[in-house]
Amino acid sequence: MTRPAPAAPPPHALLDLAPPTAAEFAAVERRVAALLGTGNDVVIMQGEALLPLEGCVKGAARAGSTALNIVTGPYGQTFGGWLRDCGAAVHDLEVPFSGAVGAEQVERALAARPETEFVSLVHAEAATGNTNPVAEIGEVVRAHGALLMLDAVASVAAEPLLPDAWGVDLCVIGAQKAMGGPAGVSAVSVSERAWARLAANPGAPRRSYLSLLDWKERWIDTGRRALPHAPAQLEMAALDACLDRIERTGLGAVQQRHARAAAATRAGALALGGGLAPYVHEEAAAAPVATTLRTPAGVDASALVAKALAASPGLPLIAGGGPLAAGMVRVNHYGPDASEEAVTSCLRALGEALAHAAGPGAAPVDTRAAVRAAAGAWAGA
Repeated sequence: MTRPAPAAPPPHALLDLAPPTAAEFAAVERRVAALLGTGNDVVIMQGEALLPLEGCVKGAARAGSTALNIVTGPYGQTFGGWLRDCGAAVHDLEVPFSGAVGAEQVERALAARPETEFVSLVHAEAATGNTNPVAEIGEVVRAHGALLMLDAVASVAAEPLLPDAWGVDLCVIGAQKAMGGPAGVSAVSVSERAWARLAANPGAPRRSYLSLLDWKERWIDTGRRALPHAPAQLEMAALDACLDRIERTGLGAVQQRHARAAAATRAGALALGGGLAPYVHEEAAAAPVATTLRTPAGVDASALVAKALAASPGLPLIAGGGPLAAGMVRVNHYGPDASEEAVTSCLRALGEALAHAAGPGAAPVDTRAAVRAAAGAWAGA
């Protein structure tokens, strides 16, 4: 499957787009809050989701405090670095990237360090293909009395996300994955407990794009009458259109489409053969936004993906990042690529590339079986 190029807009149409008014900006905030089912304040920030993620960490983590950083992929590793930069004593709870963290593991880690007051967690790790049980973890963290920050950039619109019910104090989302929207704007829901923690932190960013407190004092507390920064009109228009599409389609339908894509990809990979296997062992721990696959011995993942893309450009295939590049293939089935066509096209391309890459004595590749298995799983998911 080669994706067609998007139609070009009329000349100057995007250049002449008027910036949103304060009322229009606030209306988009309300739509984000409805998407999350939250009664907490929502702040839309003018940048990719790493901006509010870093703002949350540096606003809530105080020097001398203790933080638990749950690492199930590369973003958890990034959060640990930020927390240490804040002067927090950081304890990493690392689990294999081939699975999810359990609530009982979090409970033991908190019991071992009762002074812990901040917990950071990624919901779905698109980079490693796993997803974590946030509802159970949130219950444990709330019982302990710590603040919970959740990176839900990949999970929003792909699987259930209920920050208020789950006790999430800082829930960061981005629109560029399952929502099928722009990458240059993001949002965070902030609980009253989180606002209090930020306000009590003398090291929290102020007069900065990282500052959530600036948004609260200059925007929320003044009745949302005047925006504190020049709004990014292109990104805001795209986010508004993205939310409109989800509302018209139905959030449940969007989530179901991602669940089907994940089930079809996993079933197809298992039937494909060739020594390719799901990287995440248990299906219950597999993320709905991306399926990661372990390549057989002697087959370099980066070379395999390059061969597949050379024959079928534009497919949502990528090799793992960093040290995972040699042994992990990632099928990104989110947003417009959460489709049966995208999944089967990826399986065909991988099957053909794997058949050429495998040496003598390698396990056979059956692309037709993979496509049949994917179709059956799509229909039955």
